[in-house]
Amino acid sequence: MIERFCGWFTDRLAHALRLAVLVCATLATMGIAQAVHAQDWPNKPIRWIIPFPPGGPADINARMLAPRLAERLGQQVIIDNRPGAASNIGYEAAAKSPPDGYTMVMGVAGMVTNPHLYRLNYDPLKDLQGVGGLVTIQIVLVAHPSFAPNNLSEVLAFAKQKPGVARCAWGASTVLQLACETIRLDGKADIVVVAYKGSAPALNDLLGGHVDMMFDVPNSSAPHVRAGRLKVLATTNTAKGQPPFPDAQLAKEAIQGFEMETWQGLFVPSGTPQVIVDRLNRELNAVLAEPEIVKRVNDAGLSTIPMTPAAFNEMVRRDFDRYGRLIRAAGIKAD
Repeated sequence: MIERFCGWFTDRLAHALRLAVLVCATLATMGIAQAVHAQDWPNKPIRWIIPFPPGGPADINARMLAPRLAERLGQQVIIDNRPGAASNIGYEAAAKSPPDGYTMVMGVAGMVTNPHLYRLNYDPLKDLQGVGGLVTIQIVLVAHPSFAPNNLSEVLAFAKQKPGVARCAWGASTVLQLACETIRLDGKADIVVVAYKGSAPALNDLLGGHVDMMFDVPNSSAPHVRAGRLKVLATTNTAKGQPPFPDAQLAKEAIQGFEMETWQGLFVPSGTPQVIVDRLNRELNAVLAEPEIVKRVNDAGLSTIPMTPAAFNEMVRRDFDRYGRLIRAAGIKAD
């Protein structure tokens, strides 16, 4: 019986060893194939999903950076606008794309607020991975010229005199909604918060006088301010003197602690080979360091933020936690 058992055990052990060798060989082959694929990348155009309508801040920056990135990668970078569902249509399309390096998505700070507000078919922290930061963005409160207040302090006084009259618009990013809500809650101002599907349609309604004010980013609103079609009420900067509105009232001067900024960054589907992520990061940071790009970004009131993938992903996780706490404190719910 002992001999039979030893024979059976030896056969099983031999079978297990053959299986282990086969698995290891398969994994090694897959790794080699992935490495070969990554070395050959890119050999066709790359799709860059923008989860917002054309003409908004994220779209403007993507169209500025895409040609330079394409030149460095040796392939076209094609902009694919996928707006809707609080930007979740575009993020989900990217999250469910093959992780082969041929799909990228523009992420903004609002990406990490969505999980706190919606039931999603994807997890932005698990299904998408950050490549690197693009820009940090000032937030500016702009108004139609016919709106009586000329700064945020006057908005608070106006809201006390005429409760429920002033309309504060936001689009694209929940971070901008949090800015309007900060006026309403921390400023104890009875204003109406109006939501839009993107910053571009919100801006169009502001220009038409259909809303009174909105939180925006300078690169889309600055041309209208220079042309006299809008006026600046305040910025959420930490200090005065930053272009393009160095003399604007700081929001924290009217509402204590009111400082806020947002960001844009580049993401790819999780599982994208690290060698591709690293190559994208190198080329992206090189583009962000070009003097012409730096000037255009700074002139728009933004700052480039070249970062490693690890540092960028750490920042994304930090804001996921931080904005989640703000949303819960404000009691914000998705419509």
